[in-house]
Amino acid sequence: MLSLPYLPPSFFSVPNRSNNSCSTAPSRAMSDFSASPSTPISRRLILLRHAHSSWDDLSLRDHDRPLTKTGRADAAKVAQILSTLGWLPQLILSSDATRTRETLKSMQAQVDAFMEANVHFIPSFYSIAAMDGQTAEHLQHIVSKYSTPDITTVMCMGHNKGWEEAASMLSGASVKLKTCNAALLQAFGNSWEEAFALSGPGGWKLEGVVAP
Repeated sequence: MLSLPYLPPSFFSVPNRSNNSCSTAPSRAMSDFSASPSTPISRRLILLRHAHSSWDDLSLRDHDRPLTKTGRADAAKVAQILSTLGWLPQLILSSDATRTRETLKSMQAQVDAFMEANVHFIPSFYSIAAMDGQTAEHLQHIVSKYSTPDITTVMCMGHNKGWEEAASMLSGASVKLKTCNAALLQAFGNSWEEAFALSGPGGWKLEGVVAP
């Protein structure tokens, strides 16, 4: 059994709700991909809600609201925690709202590895989060569309209520995501499509929730 890494105080681990208990995946994603094709590969999904945003300028559209100073600091903290835990995304899919863009910018300024990830801004992430019960299926579609088999860790950045709903639906747990909280989910499959298909709703293991 692999020993678990030190978890900072702001990382809240949760018990495994799946019958298929498995050890924490190695921090180097490519070591998973080098496994035998017959061995299911660990797929790690980070669902991150944007950091705290400002309401000071009431003339701005909701889409265009920037982060507060606290929000920028929180984003940097979460980037550092994810780096410490070894949860570094190779692919980042983000809402195109200003507050998610600025959250990512602060994370990239704190940890160089976030600059190395492939980034796509997905306009539909902004609108889908407001629609009841549709976010999880939409995330599955977008992650499968943009990922390739060699990508083992993906971060999706967006908004509530959709991000809480998606984390809860995928894991089967009741997940609460305050601003700049990240749910860490794990499943297994030789592709992202297979991981979603094999796990289904409630089948992703919730490894924990990161908070600043």
